[in-house]
Amino acid sequence: MAIHKPQKETPRTGAAYDFLRASIEAQTKIEVGTIIKGTISEIKGNEVLVNIGYKSDGIVPASEFEDISAVKVGDEIDVFVVALENDRGDVVQLSKSRADEKLRWDAVLAKYTEGGIVHGTISSKVRGGLIVKVDGVEAFLPGSQIDVTPIHDPDPFIGQDFDFKIIKISNERRNIIVSRRELIEEQMADKKRELLSTIEKGQHRIGRVKNITDFGAFVDLDGLDGLLHITDMSWGRIKHPSEMLKVGQELDVIILDVDMERERVSLGLKQATPNPWTDIESKYPVNSRLRGKVVNLVPYGAFVEIEPGIEGLVHVSEFSWTKRIARASDVLSVGDEVDVVVLSIDSENQKIALGIRQTEENPWDTVQDRYPVGSRVTGKVRNFTAYGAFVELEEGIDGMIHVSDMSWTRKINHPSEVLTKGQQVEAVVLEVIPADQRISLGLKQASDDPWNTITSRYAIGQLVKGKVSKIASFGAFVELEDGVDGLVHISQISDQHIEKVKDALKVGQEVEARIVKIDRDDRRIGLSIKAVAMNESQVEELSRDLSVTDLKPGENLVGLAAAFDDAFAQSEEWHPGAE
Repeated sequence: MAIHKPQKETPRTGAAYDFLRASIEAQTKIEVGTIIKGTISEIKGNEVLVNIGYKSDGIVPASEFEDISAVKVGDEIDVFVVALENDRGDVVQLSKSRADEKLRWDAVLAKYTEGGIVHGTISSKVRGGLIVKVDGVEAFLPGSQIDVTPIHDPDPFIGQDFDFKIIKISNERRNIIVSRRELIEEQMADKKRELLSTIEKGQHRIGRVKNITDFGAFVDLDGLDGLLHITDMSWGRIKHPSEMLKVGQELDVIILDVDMERERVSLGLKQATPNPWTDIESKYPVNSRLRGKVVNLVPYGAFVEIEPGIEGLVHVSEFSWTKRIARASDVLSVGDEVDVVVLSIDSENQKIALGIRQTEENPWDTVQDRYPVGSRVTGKVRNFTAYGAFVELEEGIDGMIHVSDMSWTRKINHPSEVLTKGQQVEAVVLEVIPADQRISLGLKQASDDPWNTITSRYAIGQLVKGKVSKIASFGAFVELEDGVDGLVHISQISDQHIEKVKDALKVGQEVEARIVKIDRDDRRIGLSIKAVAMNESQVEELSRDLSVTDLKPGENLVGLAAAFDDAFAQSEEWHPGAE
């Protein structure tokens, strides 16, 4: 039986022991989630084997290298330990990209802090903002922090380099939020403080139009916005600032006022040029003739520019000597060039009164030569008033026929009783007053007065025929020849009692009557229908006695002459339709 002696333990010394010990120590330092250095031992297809001093090589996907063709065995790289072993004890995964990413992040944390300034490149657009590359690390730029003004299309910013302010760093999430807006606002605040410390009233400054409103424009003075009011843009009239300015336009402006407390600056543009209203009276004396352009129309007139910054008003009453202009726009348009005459100047209030009609001869100055008193004229009835009719003698020259000058024989209450609009009439010039632009015409004066020969054509007791022209409560008017009217008093219509004239007679009805009264001086003829049946002696007696029986049963006797006088008196106040 063999006896085995215990073997003596070999001392742990030598090179092999040192390598093993170092290997074990290295393995104990390798942990998941750490970054270690390794050496590329082999490139195999889509994998790169890396010796990290572990019992087996780690594997890095070839896709994590920017240029795999430039990678060679023996290169030393940093790798991130993703997992140590699988079921066979092999290293499952290493990552070069995650190692690079963490190293870059650690470098950024060591270099920058919140509130610091970084330089970066906007690389892409994401929901809510943009991605900025800062030293290889992605930072988020919210859309509201891109600029001081709202940005609706961020695409033009992609690829551009800017300085940014770090407003938040989250190490747990590896997230950095940056702002370009805060940096710009701080820079603007610095510029504003610097500008306010040097700006003074009366200075010339160069600015750029930033925004245009209805009342003016805001001008960027490189650090501070100033207001250029529309009234300080031009010595002349402008309706809207956009007529002179456009956004982005560079201007040389004057500082009109500075409010340090509210940080407001008022600007002027027109003040940079001489005031054209200076010595305006000597440049454009009263009665001087000028040519200008219509720049604005209002209901009461037209504003005419006679030089840039100088406008005068032509009132509608100064458009024409003869035409009645209701609105300036009826005869002029904006942009028209017109000749004008200076009527008056108010330099203190910067007002000039102009006239257009003064550039032509006033036809009323020679109207007496063309239409002397007593001359016969013809014209067209243009318009009616309650008291007469206007007759156009020539364009812009009217004469007026008063109702009292329309008929020799009857009282005219309205011109439409005798005339119609558009009717051609012949009249006589009665009066001409050029200063008042007035010509008085007579229609009846153009014919003989039939009352001059009334007694030679009519006699008491004469039998006449005519048509009823008007009916009144006191009687009826009967038109005889030459337009002469006679009055049939209600008591002279019939032997029977007449309650109402219109029950016995109608307008247009032809009647036969006898003349019972003639008064040439008062232009009156009295008629009697019931006297037609009387014989000559009865008519003579009627005319001689001028008395009748009761007008109404039970009333006192009245004289025929008195009845006619009363009726004629009423007719002076009567007008058609009074019944």
